[in-house]
Amino acid sequence: MSDGRTPAQAPAAVRSQVGRPLLSLSLAAMMDEVHAHSGAVYLLAADEPVLEMAVMAGLPRQFAAPWERVGLSAAVPVAEAVRGRRLVWVGGEEEMARRYPRIAMALPYPFALAALPVATETKAYGAIFVTWPGSHPQVLSDREREHLTAACHRLAARLERAAEDSHPIRAEPDLLAATVSGVAGSLGSVEAARMVARLPYGLLSMDLHGRIGFANPAAAEMLGRPTSDLLGTQLWASVPWLNDPMYEDRYRAALISQQVTSFVALRPPGDWLSFRMYPSRTGLSVRISRARSVAELARAPQRSAQGPARLVTITQVLNLAGSLTEAVGVQDVVQLVADEVCPAVGSQAVVVLGSQAGRLHVLGHHGYPDPHVVERFDGLPLAERTPGTHVLTSGVPAFFDSQTQLERLYPGGHENPDGFAAWAYLPLIASGRPVGTCVLAYAQPHAFAADERAVLTSLAGLIAQALDRARLYDTKNQLAHGLQAALLPHSLARVPGIDAAARYLPATQGMEIGGDFYDLVPTRPLAAAVIGDVQGHNVTAAGLMGQIRTGVRAFTTGGQAPEEVMHSTNRLLIDLGADLFASCLYLRLDPERGRAVMARAGHPPPLLRRADGRVRVLDLAGGPLLGIDAAATYPTTEVDLAPGSVLVLYTDGLVESPGVDIEDAVADLGELVASSGDRPLERLADEIVLHGEAARERVDDVAVLLLRACPEAGRD
Repeated sequence: MSDGRTPAQAPAAVRSQVGRPLLSLSLAAMMDEVHAHSGAVYLLAADEPVLEMAVMAGLPRQFAAPWERVGLSAAVPVAEAVRGRRLVWVGGEEEMARRYPRIAMALPYPFALAALPVATETKAYGAIFVTWPGSHPQVLSDREREHLTAACHRLAARLERAAEDSHPIRAEPDLLAATVSGVAGSLGSVEAARMVARLPYGLLSMDLHGRIGFANPAAAEMLGRPTSDLLGTQLWASVPWLNDPMYEDRYRAALISQQVTSFVALRPPGDWLSFRMYPSRTGLSVRISRARSVAELARAPQRSAQGPARLVTITQVLNLAGSLTEAVGVQDVVQLVADEVCPAVGSQAVVVLGSQAGRLHVLGHHGYPDPHVVERFDGLPLAERTPGTHVLTSGVPAFFDSQTQLERLYPGGHENPDGFAAWAYLPLIASGRPVGTCVLAYAQPHAFAADERAVLTSLAGLIAQALDRARLYDTKNQLAHGLQAALLPHSLARVPGIDAAARYLPATQGMEIGGDFYDLVPTRPLAAAVIGDVQGHNVTAAGLMGQIRTGVRAFTTGGQAPEEVMHSTNRLLIDLGADLFASCLYLRLDPERGRAVMARAGHPPPLLRRADGRVRVLDLAGGPLLGIDAAATYPTTEVDLAPGSVLVLYTDGLVESPGVDIEDAVADLGELVASSGDRPLERLADEIVLHGEAARERVDDVAVLLLRACPEAGRD
């Protein structure tokens, strides 16, 4: 359990100075005065608002590894002590879970903590924390407060003098008890060692790092390892069937709480052993004995209505975190909480609340037989005194073990969902701001222990991050769909002699918005159709697409010929200076004569299905992509468009897919059009966009425009 660092391996900025260990001696004296069992001194970094741990005493540094460097703005006691220039007191695990849930999640053990600033009237030098076992009173005594405050003032004065004398104080070696190195040293005499060797149960001695310093023969026999293999190793590292984080956690719990801790483990194939740990400030003594058989345990009376036998495991947390990263929208987050969190913590229903314009909003719910029970709170003013509004606005979790407790605190009964008997209201805080509230409902009265509250509050942090991303995604998605709908025609214009249908599918990667466009312009005497693809699928491409589509319409309405429309659009794109290119296919339609004149700028060739069912790819003359060469020309090609003929115009996203040859994709599309071309255009359009690879993962947008010459055309 050692952090593996020696003073020589510390960062250059905090290497130990040679001389009297001021910090270590001050910390040790302070702990002795108030009978604390662990503590640490932090120094304020010179060039950034960060507290760096300079020395730790009483426990391995790894226990506090997440807090070796603490930002002054962090929600941890030492940072809060420096910010407020005051003593911060946490009286036990329940208060720790309520005020500092992340610390409680990492260290869910009974202990008390005091954090104080090390500061003079004009300057802060750092902070100190000390801890006591869980048996410490929940209130810090006046004597302890006075001793701690005076010791911090003395240390601050010494640090001030050291700074004035240009003797900076650096990190120092941690204060830990030495490893027990023999029977005589740990038990006092050879005769005592012989007595221990004769005991029928196992005895181990472990230092603060969990390393074994002594093992009697019974312990070696029960563990199935020779004594020589055990000495100097950690129990869970040297015994394979004890290599489980749960057993290591019991060792941590014993050291931090300074309370006797025990666990039962299965030694393969079927022997159960009981381990009982007796902690002190120098390490632990462990007694190992035979446990009751599995059959006896099975016959033991079961506790009723105590909730789940265990809290969420690390594996479940990691699984939940991975699942939440895949959540796309708000409803995905709600469903994941219902599927993953509720079963793990024993709740039967969930509601996710948010706020907008000063009112409560139900973002989603699951598990309520009658949805109206939840939805009636949608739109409730945040000023209303209810658990949901209070947690959302304050960011403080609330737990109600029973309906009686809820009604006692909120007699109005505003949020008493029918059929449930206990509730956990968890604030969803992302990046320091509240984004919602998660309400877990339980079918039976449920007592929320301190460690369970810590776990639930920490899980709420994961849910909050996912909800924040999901709401941002939903907003972007609505923006994307709204922008795309505004830039594409709401409906195709009616053109005499031409039936038309169109489809657009955004890429499945990115913002679901792109630069593909199409249009049908009903000018007289000849109509025009256009399809194109601006490079990219983002807001820039979509905005440029809108400008190109507007330009094509203007040039067409102005009476320009097809090659002139393409030339003018090319100049427009270059003049806009967007550094993006576009492909385009422009058609001037003359259904009365059964003809169409086409101009192409780097666009995929269209398909033409004749009335007899034959399909061919039109080999059209053309020019380069729009936006490359201002002097480019775009020759035209005249194509027969007899009544019953169908033109299939599309963008490259329909036929281009990774690992698929584009010629094969075009051939497959031709076969589909040949077999289904007689169907109504709307149905044919659906079949085309759902055909092949384009219907699944799309790396590019897809646009399709179908034009059919009506049989009546050309009869007048």
